[in-house]
Amino acid sequence: MEIESILLIAILIRIISNPLSNVFQKQLTVHQHPFFVNFISYGILSIVSLFLVYDYTLEKLPADFWIFSILGGISGALGNGFLVKALELGQLSVLGPINAYKSVVGIFFAFILLGEIPNLWAFLGVALIIIGSYFVLNNEGGKFSWALLKQEAIKFRLLALVLTGTQAVFDKQVILNSNLTLAFASWCIFGAMFSVPVLSLMKVNYKLEMSKIRFNSMVKYLALSMSVAIMVFTTNYTFSKMQVGPALALFQVSILISVFFGYRFFKETDLVRKIIGSLIMILGSVLIILLN
Repeated sequence: MEIESILLIAILIRIISNPLSNVFQKQLTVHQHPFFVNFISYGILSIVSLFLVYDYTLEKLPADFWIFSILGGISGALGNGFLVKALELGQLSVLGPINAYKSVVGIFFAFILLGEIPNLWAFLGVALIIIGSYFVLNNEGGKFSWALLKQEAIKFRLLALVLTGTQAVFDKQVILNSNLTLAFASWCIFGAMFSVPVLSLMKVNYKLEMSKIRFNSMVKYLALSMSVAIMVFTTNYTFSKMQVGPALALFQVSILISVFFGYRFFKETDLVRKIIGSLIMILGSVLIILLN
């Protein structure tokens, strides 16, 4: 099979596995603290990862590998924790499309830190993302209001967006300084390591959360870990074959899956309107990333 075909399959799998993991995360937060859910999924994957790297000569890895692994672990533990917290509080069909704002965040930091001035395509992309928001974000009366951005779920999702977007850059550097297997193990193990102090920071009662685990939740934790593992590996494979920007643009298609999963699994309403808004936001994100 040609590399292009494998890459296309990896992208398609990643597009589906990301919102699928969000479904399991949201289901588990019904009875468990979101940061504990994040910790358990990281923990399961880190145990698996130890078997993948036990025979590697880790001392030969460059310093950059460890630096970017640590930075990725910190941003991942916090970012994914805030993502699960957002899913606990909000609708999947709303929080999924908000991922399109990752492109807007990228423009902002590029301007502040690098002095990069966005071109006309970037401004048009931002405008489309904002227009799409009018369709996706709504109150109980079905009307858009900028006050909706003050909702806790959306604030946590935006915070997660910034952190996981930063993590993507660190992950790319880890791949460049190692290989796909080590990059996967790095994501899991360092994420698990730093999710432990995050639990203390968020004052999570470990014993209470452990006592809530039942057989049904164990099955969902395994399903979550499997979907996250698939998502991480296909993401890393895609990053190894193409630039992060275009890859993130392609990944935006997953917000359509999020809208459908929100309707299918959580009976969230206004499917057609949210699909229209998501399509507009995807177009805006593509304009920003590919034509800027």
